[in-house]
Amino acid sequence: MQLPVHNTTGEVVGSAEGSDTVFGVAYNPDLMHQALVYYSANQRQGSSNTLRRGEVSGGGRKPFAQKGTGRARQGSTRAPIQRHGGVAFGPHPRSYRQRMPKRMRQLALRTALSAKLMNERLRVVQDLDSVDLKTKVLAVVMQAVGVTSSALVVTRGQTPDLAKAVRNLPRVKAIRADLLNVLDLLRYDMVLMTNEAVEEANELWAQTARQPRKVREGVAKVPRTKIHAGRSTIARARRTESDQLEVEQTVSEPVEAE
Repeated sequence: MQLPVHNTTGEVVGSAEGSDTVFGVAYNPDLMHQALVYYSANQRQGSSNTLRRGEVSGGGRKPFAQKGTGRARQGSTRAPIQRHGGVAFGPHPRSYRQRMPKRMRQLALRTALSAKLMNERLRVVQDLDSVDLKTKVLAVVMQAVGVTSSALVVTRGQTPDLAKAVRNLPRVKAIRADLLNVLDLLRYDMVLMTNEAVEEANELWAQTARQPRKVREGVAKVPRTKIHAGRSTIARARRTESDQLEVEQTVSEPVEAE
């Protein structure tokens, strides 16, 4: 797959080779939703906490007599129905972390990149080191390549100057290619990738696509079975296999003519 490459003025000056397994994957909405929930849940701190009635300071004694006051009976001033009381079913510290297989995460990432390319939301630009990495200059470059809303700038390796220039632009983020994730791809409208970032994406995720299993020629696939038996049954099965092997060897030997 050939991806058009734009220069800093927005003109198409060449093409970059992109792997079909990275930029040509069919869209899978269910997988994208699962990956989005996975990344969003793992970013939650889970530190919200409320105090139960036994954890709130104060109380400890019965506020008034059980009978004779004409009021409803109360055992503590820190009950959930009282002012300054505890919280009955409030949140407490917990872990929201989820698990997702590595192959599914990588497939979701390749699906997101393919969707950006299919919707014309992905731009490949030449090396940005050739221009002065200032906020004003970078804003002009992004406008020239067609960025009118939020954008995700993907580069290869650490680029401190680019990170400083990007952080002053609203709704723009710079990220390394090896740290690319589905959450950022869905959060930002446009994706700007350098030639080196496309090459690294091909190196990282083009080989992770599941390949068909290779069966060696001449080797029959024997199904594995679980044997639930005692030692005598297993020994009897081994003797049967050895007897069958001797019979096969005898049949395969050539018969000498008399």
